[in-house]
Amino acid sequence: MTAEDFQNGKILLIDKPLQWTSFQAVNKLRWEIRQAFNIKKIKVGHAGTLDPLATGLLIICTGKMTKQINTFQGQDKEYTGTFVLGSTTASYDLETEIDQSFPTHHISEAMIHEATKAFIGDIEQIPPVFSALKKDGKRLYEYARAGEAVEVKSRQVSISEFEITSIDATNVNFRVVCSKGTYIRSLAHDFGKALQSGAHLSALRRTKIGEFNVDDAILPEDFIAKLSE
Repeated sequence: MTAEDFQNGKILLIDKPLQWTSFQAVNKLRWEIRQAFNIKKIKVGHAGTLDPLATGLLIICTGKMTKQINTFQGQDKEYTGTFVLGSTTASYDLETEIDQSFPTHHISEAMIHEATKAFIGDIEQIPPVFSALKKDGKRLYEYARAGEAVEVKSRQVSISEFEITSIDATNVNFRVVCSKGTYIRSLAHDFGKALQSGAHLSALRRTKIGEFNVDDAILPEDFIAKLSE
C-alpha cells in the first residue's frame, strides 16, 4: 500500500468494535494513514453509521472512492442481534436504563415466529428519539438527553427478510435484511408491541452491506498493523 493508493481511492472493510462511534473509526484511520505516508490531507468517509453499541461492517472509503459513498449507503444491509422481551428503554437499546416492564408469560415461540410476518415488506417506522437525525438543526438525541419532548415523524422503510434464529427464554436472536434508513432499535420496540409486551435491543451486528460481508473485514488495530508492514 502506498500514499498514491489511498489518494486514488480504496474501499476499506472495517469490523467496528463495540463502543466505537463510526466517526471515531474514520478519524482514527485517517490519522493513521496520514502518519504512515506523511500525507497532509486525505479524504476519508464511511458509508453508513453504526451505533456505538453495535459492531460489524463499516465501509470506509478514501480519496476518490469517497464519491461512491452514497451508492454504498443506498444498498440493503443485513444485521444479526438480540431482542429482549418484557422490558423497554427510552433509547430502545442498552444506552438507557429499563423504563417499563411487561408480561411475557403469554408469548409462545410460535407467536414470536408469526410476529415477524407483519414486518416484511414496506413498513412505517418511527426512528428512536435517541438518534442522530436532525430536527430544526438539532440532533434528536440532544433533545432526548435534555429531557425535551419532540415529535418524530414516521418514515417508510423496507424489510425483505426477518428470521428468528433462536430463542432463549426472553432473548430472541434474529437476522434482518433491510433498506437504508431502517432502525433495528425501532424494530425491536415495535416487535415487542406486536407481541402485546415490550422489547429492546441488547446486541446488534451488521454483517452485510450489499455484496460486502463482515467476514472479509478487519479490526481497526489489524488495519493499522498492516500500514507499517
